[in-house]
Amino acid sequence: MWETGGGSSACYIIPEIKMFTMEPLPQREAQVGPLTLHRVLPARGRRMIGPWCFFDRYGPLSFTENPPMDVAPHPHIGLQTLSWLFDGEIIHNDSLGSECLVGPGHLSLMTAGRGIAHAEQTPRENSGKLNGVQLWIALPDAVRSMPPAFQCTSDLGVVERPSGVVTVIAGDVSGQHSPGKFFSPTLGAEIKLHRNAAFDLPLDPSFEHGIMLVEGDAYAYTSQLDRDTLYYLTPGYDEIRLKSEQGARLLLIGGAPFGETILMWWNFVARSGEEMAEAHRRWEAHALAGEVPRYTGARLEAPELPGRLIAR
Repeated sequence: MWETGGGSSACYIIPEIKMFTMEPLPQREAQVGPLTLHRVLPARGRRMIGPWCFFDRYGPLSFTENPPMDVAPHPHIGLQTLSWLFDGEIIHNDSLGSECLVGPGHLSLMTAGRGIAHAEQTPRENSGKLNGVQLWIALPDAVRSMPPAFQCTSDLGVVERPSGVVTVIAGDVSGQHSPGKFFSPTLGAEIKLHRNAAFDLPLDPSFEHGIMLVEGDAYAYTSQLDRDTLYYLTPGYDEIRLKSEQGARLLLIGGAPFGETILMWWNFVARSGEEMAEAHRRWEAHALAGEVPRYTGARLEAPELPGRLIAR
């Protein structure tokens, strides 16, 4: 959706299980129009978590004028984009003619495939808030040239327990499913913990995972989580124990290690510099994707290609 662009490890003993290792990933500030955000993937030393290759955290923001999001039409290839809001609203429009007013609890999933263009804006009528995340999922080589598609739904699987609620954004949790169509073994979930609660969440031990505390306070076993920091968990864990004193909201992503080398530049995920150059040329020639009919204003022009693109 937006332009793309190690850490030390802390170890904690899990009683009767094994050594538990979480790696806090470094992050950096990025600017998307007037919106300042924190980019946590790709990170130095950790370019992907499963098929997830890009993760921006923005907000929480409150505003009365000058809506903070106005991302003009821009292209994507070779990936899926996923928007998830905690507060506020975004209007999605794309070159397929799709339009969706995205709010909290709505899955906005765009499959770029061989090429799509879209725009995202804060609507004219809004709550004066914006708080959410935006992520990319790399498409496997076998399907990355598929026709583009878009899904927008709030009919998501939910796991309810006395200690909290899990909304299944991608994949499966405890028998509940996301309706989103994904092309790699993938997990995404929002977790809400009640006050003075503990929650044992099952994990697929073949997956690597990332977890972020969005609001409130939380511990993963005995490790206190810092807010808006993405923590990496290696494959091998079949559960994670979360607890909170004041209540918390967390985001969990995961998936099987991707196993393919990708190139990321601007809004593209590809496999070679030649493919990137061709996508660049086609966008500049208005041949990569159609126009975004409901957006008023100029589209984004592609930046100059770098001299060398490095595979990740």
